[in-house]
Parts: sequence; structure tokens; C-alpha cells
Amino acid sequence: MSSLARASRVDGVTSSPVRDLLALTRRPGVISFAGGLPAPELFDTDGLRAAFARALADPDATRTLQYSPTEGDPALREIVADRLTRQGLPTGGDDLLVTTGSQQGLNLVASALLDPGAVVLVEEPVYLSAVQCFQLAQARIVPVPSDAEGIDPEALERIAANERPALLYLVPTFSNPTGRTIGEARRDRIADIAARHDFWLIEDDPYGELRYSGRPVSPLSARVPDRSIYLGSFSKIVSPGMRVGWLCAPAQLRQQLTILKQAADLHTSTIDQAAAAEYLATADLDARVRVLCETYRERRDAMLTGLREITPPGTEITEPEGGMFVWVRLPGEVDTAEVLQEALRHDVAFVPGSAFQVGEPDRATMRLSFTTFAPETIAEGLRRLAKTLS
Repeated sequence: MSSLARASRVDGVTSSPVRDLLALTRRPGVISFAGGLPAPELFDTDGLRAAFARALADPDATRTLQYSPTEGDPALREIVADRLTRQGLPTGGDDLLVTTGSQQGLNLVASALLDPGAVVLVEEPVYLSAVQCFQLAQARIVPVPSDAEGIDPEALERIAANERPALLYLVPTFSNPTGRTIGEARRDRIADIAARHDFWLIEDDPYGELRYSGRPVSPLSARVPDRSIYLGSFSKIVSPGMRVGWLCAPAQLRQQLTILKQAADLHTSTIDQAAAAEYLATADLDARVRVLCETYRERRDAMLTGLREITPPGTEITEPEGGMFVWVRLPGEVDTAEVLQEALRHDVAFVPGSAFQVGEPDRATMRLSFTTFAPETIAEGLRRLAKTLS
């Protein structure tokens, strides 16, 4: 039987182990620290239901059920722009393109900036879905080493000089997967390196408002706005199911990205954008974020306390100031992919760290998410994990 032809670029895209794990961890009784999922009981279902109702009320219903401009709902863009400006990234509504989640924004950026074989620098370890985007663009992904404060500027300088990259991709605040945050001084150095070596900075910032301790840091993009693309999303603070994100980019590039979005999906869901604008115009989002931070702080602390109790001496555990993830390195030559198979038999799950690494993997690492479960469930999950580690 003859096989139908397909594009060669698809062959280079690997599956996400996190998405693959979801099927395994959906069975009853499994406590999964694998997915980066917001706590569902904290969704403002009443507020969102009312926002959708207002968006569909006469006479606005005909507008919110119609096709809409690719750039996005003007009211939503103005609200987002104001919020970004208050967070240290001066933005106007016209500076934004609304996307179907920040993941689409990353796909559009990869399509616009990367030819096959172009070099993309990423912090090692790196967000999985970003790697998929760059693989689909047939880019050459080059990892840059990191330490306790994120990407190593000296290594970045050296590698940028040798590789002549098209762009650097970072989650600089509460990184996925490590939870690390790049400090102000190091952000200044990264911006300087980008300017001198003439590459784009992609700042992916889905977790920035989820801070539980420490001092806020200003957006990396604010330092070099002429060569930065900032990606944002409501997925972690409102609802991931709405798939409403945005990107902020220089005008000429933003125009190109808008054309690419037209080719991809015409526009993000009109009704979802209208409901998001209604919700943000009436809800006290700052108060809701404070509730999220108070809740997640307790869960982070429960995760850190439990991990210190169950892991062997010599284990390295990150202590994130915010976000959703803890990164763990076990001592010795252990392979956490093998540990996971045993953990699943005890009805607990995590993601092996090798899944997030582009270069030679450190197989003794793993990522655990703490936001989905209450402290008592976290404690039970860690008791199950302790049986595996013993």
C-alpha cells in the first residue's frame, strides 16, 4: 500500500510527555503533580458566567457572535495594555495582538522569524511546548546552561558569539519547569547581550502575577522594546479554557504577525474576547490574584516542606518565589523516568526532568506542580512518592 506524502517538518516535532501523562493520570485515585494546572475550585465561575451573559445580551449579541478584527477586541486590548503598563511594560492598546492563548503567539513568532536551520537559543531546561514550536519551524535549538538564577549570562555571551542566533526564548519569571526567576541585574546583562549580538528576545510571561514572596522584577522586554516580543495570557489567573492571550511586539513585526494570524484562524473567538473584556471591566482582578497567591503560597510551602522530608540527603530542591513548579535533582545516578513508572504504581505522578532538556539530559531531575491540590492532598501524594524513593 502506498503512503500519503506529508510535510517533512512534522517529522521533527516530538510529543509532549506532559500531555501524554494526562491520559495516564486521569484514572481515579491518582494524585498528579505532572500538569501545570490552576486550581479549578478557584475559577470565578459565577463572575465568568455573568460576563458571558452580558456579552450576549441585546443589542451586543449580534456583534459578539460575528466575525471580528484579527487584531482583537479593542476594549480587551485597552484593559490588557493598562495592566501591562502598571506592571512596568509601557503599552498601548494598539501595541497588542490578541491570540488564541499565548501558545499561538509563540507559533506566530516562530513562523515570522525563523527560516529552516535558524538558531534559537533556549535556557536549559526549557518549556516543552516552546521546543515543539521551534521544531515545527525546523530551527536548530541550542541550549544555554543555567544556574540558581536562571540562564547564565557568560554562557549566553559565548554561545551567541559562536552561533549568531535569530532569537532567545525565555520564561524569566517563575520559569517552567524550574520555578527560577532572573534578577534585575542579570536581566540588564541579557538585554545588553541581545542588543550587541542583534537577536530577538522572546519573553513568555504566563506566571508573572503569581508571586508569593520576594520583590517583583520589571519585565525583560521593557529594557529592549525594539527587539522584544512579550507573550501573556489569562490562562493562569482567570481560565485556561478561554484560550485568550496576547503578544506585544514592535509595529512592523506586529503587522506581519497579524497577517500570519489571519492565515491561521482569522481571529480569536469573538465571544470569548468580549466576555473577557466584560469580566475584566467589572471584576476586581487584583483581589482575585491576591486570593490565588495566598492559596498557592500555602501549597508551595506544603510541597517544599514535604519534599525536604521524603527526599534523600544531597537532593537539590528549588524554592520558587512564585509560579507553579518545583524542580528537584536527586543525588546519584538515578533515572527519574524509571522512578515515574514505579510512582504510577503508587498512584502518584510527576514529569521526569529529561523531558525539558534539549542537550545531554540530567536524568536525576524532575518537575512537580503544586497549584492543583490542597496541602493535605499534596502531603498524601508525597507520602506515596516517598514509597517510590525508598
